[in-house]
Amino acid sequence: MRYLLVEDNLELAEAIASRLAMDGHAVDHAASLAEAEDCLATADYDLILLDVMLPDGDGRAFLKRSRDRLEVPVIVLTARSRVSDRVDALDEGADDYLTKPFDFSELEARCRAVLRRRGGSARNEIALGAAVFDPMAGTLCCGSSTVELRNREIRLLEVFARHPGQILSKGQLMDRLFSHDAEVTENAIEVYVGRLRRRIEGKGVRIETVRGLGYRMDTTAP
Repeated sequence: MRYLLVEDNLELAEAIASRLAMDGHAVDHAASLAEAEDCLATADYDLILLDVMLPDGDGRAFLKRSRDRLEVPVIVLTARSRVSDRVDALDEGADDYLTKPFDFSELEARCRAVLRRRGGSARNEIALGAAVFDPMAGTLCCGSSTVELRNREIRLLEVFARHPGQILSKGQLMDRLFSHDAEVTENAIEVYVGRLRRRIEGKGVRIETVRGLGYRMDTTAP
């Protein structure tokens, strides 16, 4: 999944990005609202982590202005702990609110919860035909057979799972898996798709190549 982190504290931003990257997520960092606007103009995100006090304005005002054009979920991060601050952020369009300082494990859990709600599910598991995919556990189960996936494989399968039946180009997959500063080419997508195919073979899910267009997940595979 690809996250946009809007945070002017460089040390905290690096720590958050590093922690999320350990789980295979791509994180773009913006230190100001202007930089955040630039990122949003050039990429699609699955989740935004938004600080309130930024050098060029209030994150909540940015959220309020942007809500009509932004469908991506937003978690507000702030040192403000008053109930009224939390209420204001939620009323202005935030999907959740986390007060600094926070534990990274709680941040990860809230990210998962927000993404589940946006996907219409209350559980981590995602049904893929006869298979069940658990992004948190990193497993794909089909009947009595279970395969454990590596971080990048988890994130790649999660992208397909959240876009059922859709053809995803190599460029779209790159946008979801890698941050702006990652030095990768579309050949990397071919490599990761190939690895994922081998790992999930016989587990009720197949990644098809649609010639000239990209890839599509098939959940009717035997």
